[in-house]
Amino acid sequence: MEKIDIIESTAILVPVDNIDTDQIIPARFLKTTSREGFGEKLFYDWRFKADGTPVAGHPLEGQKGVILVAGNNFGCGSSREHAAWALHDAGIRAVVSSSFADIFRNNALNNCLLPVQVTEEYLARLTTVLKTAPGTVVRIDLGAQTLSVPGVGEAGFGINGYKKECLMKGYSDIDYLLADKDSILRYEATHRN
Repeated sequence: MEKIDIIESTAILVPVDNIDTDQIIPARFLKTTSREGFGEKLFYDWRFKADGTPVAGHPLEGQKGVILVAGNNFGCGSSREHAAWALHDAGIRAVVSSSFADIFRNNALNNCLLPVQVTEEYLARLTTVLKTAPGTVVRIDLGAQTLSVPGVGEAGFGINGYKKECLMKGYSDIDYLLADKDSILRYEATHRN
């Protein structure tokens, strides 16, 4: 897995509340267990008309940022891990919202996608700034657990300590265990009887 420490980027603004996992990646595209290729189907029904032609002006078209700023209650709906896969495959490395569905949050953290939860007031100010100045750079410091935006200020965010360490070291759950393999083997050797 890749390491996450500081993410600094312009943001992709999708200020919609209750974005569910079927909107993130429609169910009809879930015919594979490979994680690759889901990015091109991200928000497919919002980005494309029924005939497959692009919807003009969708925020993801020509995206340059790696931070998605959404409305409240992001990732609700079904528990499909494919939603986190699609966001990551599309180049998104962090999602900012005022709340996340618990299952989505866990799926994101397990797939090198950082969910950053801020207050509704901070999200409202951030949305206003991004609407008026779309090129604004957003800075997320995972070590300090802060989000900083010019014109909005700084906000702290919470994260499970174990998952924070995994993201900062680029570890999957298995990598985390293997990093302590020598200690585990020593323990097992001394406690077999």
